[in-house]
Amino acid sequence: MTLNICTSLLLLFLGNSVWTRTVRQVYDDLDPEHWSHYTSECPRECFCPPSFPNALYCDNKGLKEIPAIPARIWYLYLQNNLIETISEKPFVNATHLRWINLNKNKITNNGIESGVLSKLKRLLYLFLEDNELEEVPAPLPVGLEQLRLARNKISRIPEGVFSNLENLTMLDLHHNSLLDSALQSDTFQGLNNLMQLNIAKNSLKKMPLSLPANTLQLFLDNNSIEVIPENYFSAIPKVTFLRLNYNKLSDDGIPPNGFNVSSILDLQLSHNQLTKIPPINAHLEHLHLDHNRIKSVNGTQICPVSIAVEEDYGFYGNIPRLRYLRLDGNEIQPPIPLDIMICFRLLQAVVI
Repeated sequence: MTLNICTSLLLLFLGNSVWTRTVRQVYDDLDPEHWSHYTSECPRECFCPPSFPNALYCDNKGLKEIPAIPARIWYLYLQNNLIETISEKPFVNATHLRWINLNKNKITNNGIESGVLSKLKRLLYLFLEDNELEEVPAPLPVGLEQLRLARNKISRIPEGVFSNLENLTMLDLHHNSLLDSALQSDTFQGLNNLMQLNIAKNSLKKMPLSLPANTLQLFLDNNSIEVIPENYFSAIPKVTFLRLNYNKLSDDGIPPNGFNVSSILDLQLSHNQLTKIPPINAHLEHLHLDHNRIKSVNGTQICPVSIAVEEDYGFYGNIPRLRYLRLDGNEIQPPIPLDIMICFRLLQAVVI
């Protein structure tokens, strides 16, 4: 129960936390007489809503460079422009920035002035998705909580780039060009509070090394991973959501009880090369195995507890918690075997 509550809080935090900070206080402290001052201070290329004086909207303006940012700005929106460089000059007065969205521009590593990002001491959220980056920019602000670098051309991660980012909770590197060689044993060192790591849609053949122990969500879809190392998940004992869809996992690549991990609640293994259901833990709630090579399902064999024991404990014992099972796209023919229903009494949906 505690784990489910924590997971729900995590998802809420990742989606809405920026709005739960002191924005309301900003509204309460704002004197309407100062609105005209805020408007006159606004860069002419941008929009400064009087009702949200700490935000600056410069998105979708065809900008080629970042305008001068007023000192009052906390939230800066620059997405969908033609910006190629990030220099220090526009940020001279912007010492209170918490949030920068630079998605969908043309920023390269050479276009980022040395040290400009690390000087933004209060920055919590940095979005640089859909740009032209070839490596993770460095150095970064030490207070960052979210770093989103999806859909770039990143193939290199500078040594120690994450070492001081103790507050980072989300790191998104999906849809880049990372090889196994880019992820060394110390790459993620220092990310002591990381909860979500997304390395989907890269070119990995192996599971990444030495992940932060607090990782809750690990997304590795659309790689070429073939093997899960023995006891791999013992190093990340809190992992709850695990996605390995669209890889090259076979039965031989999964060690005995490789996914029999009590912390995992959602396990996604769709579009792999499995011919049988791997052993799972009684705590697992969602299992995605569609589009593999599974020909048959034996509920007695895959049941994480003895059906006889389950009969003794009934709904008050450690019965399997599986609620969703997806098996379509395999070679399994309906109907659903009765022993599946006997074992997984909490099942609400089976796709076959």
